[in-house]
Amino acid sequence: MLDEIVQNRRNTTAARRLMRKLMKGQGHSPRVMITDKLRSYGAAKRDIMPGVEHRSNKGLNNRAENSHQPTRRRERIMKGFKSTRHLQRFGSIHDPAANLFYIPGHEISSDHHHELRTEAMQIWNEIARLQTA
Repeated sequence: MLDEIVQNRRNTTAARRLMRKLMKGQGHSPRVMITDKLRSYGAAKRDIMPGVEHRSNKGLNNRAENSHQPTRRRERIMKGFKSTRHLQRFGSIHDPAANLFYIPGHEISSDHHHELRTEAMQIWNEIARLQTA
């Protein structure tokens, strides 16, 4: 998954805006685009990237869908956001901090987990000191 943005609607205009935003950071056109079965993605792709192959078969999008489940969980829990802009701003700040502290527990021993957690806290303290200075 390249990026994630919060939008009010899922129509063709919103899909065009998403594709432009994603393409701006890439520098070149992708060979294949994989999306869910929302029809507006196909309409936007025809306008913006007519030569790109578009796949929307069931199961192809699982990797992208699974990668942003934590964001969807936060959206569900924190329905108190007053606007999508506020949610977008929160997500852009929260994700890098959450990634710093994420440690997959099933792959490592408890001693190594403690070391990684301590290292993450040291990095966070350095970042926090830089922000206040």
